[in-house]
Amino acid sequence: MMDELKYILNYNQQLKDQVRVMIAKNKLKNYLLGKYKTSHNITTDKALYNYIDQFKKEYFKKSAPLTKAKFDSKIDIIHNALGTHHFISKVQGKKLKSKNEIYIASIFKNLPSEFLTMIVVHELSHFKQKEHNKAFYNMCQYIYEPYHQVEFDLRLYLTYRDLNGKIEEWS
Repeated sequence: MMDELKYILNYNQQLKDQVRVMIAKNKLKNYLLGKYKTSHNITTDKALYNYIDQFKKEYFKKSAPLTKAKFDSKIDIIHNALGTHHFISKVQGKKLKSKNEIYIASIFKNLPSEFLTMIVVHELSHFKQKEHNKAFYNMCQYIYEPYHQVEFDLRLYLTYRDLNGKIEEWS
């Protein structure tokens, strides 16, 4: 029973109990479809790069440019990764060149745009805040106000998916 809630283990008991009730009454899918109607059309690496770069230009103007962004089918959500960011520094002559790369799990190709925005904001926030601390999450919420709710709902979707498979309406 505890394993079915592995994505929300760190939430309070009352919330976990509410989710258990939703699962038992088969209401998780309806809850998610009621809030998130359709998927987005960002399905190529180029489109993803452009989408992320828009956020980067608006909120992280002074950081090193985004050099790569792509969907990655090798990112394993089971090991707590939905996206990754890489900072690569290389010495070229007398200069230090840095690269910023973001990889997003391929699962996000077929999920609602709110989920994609949430993970993009999360990975971009690592450009300024390396650790998952209060400043990091405040930055995420500043950039995308419903960040915390959307992250929680994504966790509910992952729970649903483990129990029932993907939601076909978003495919």
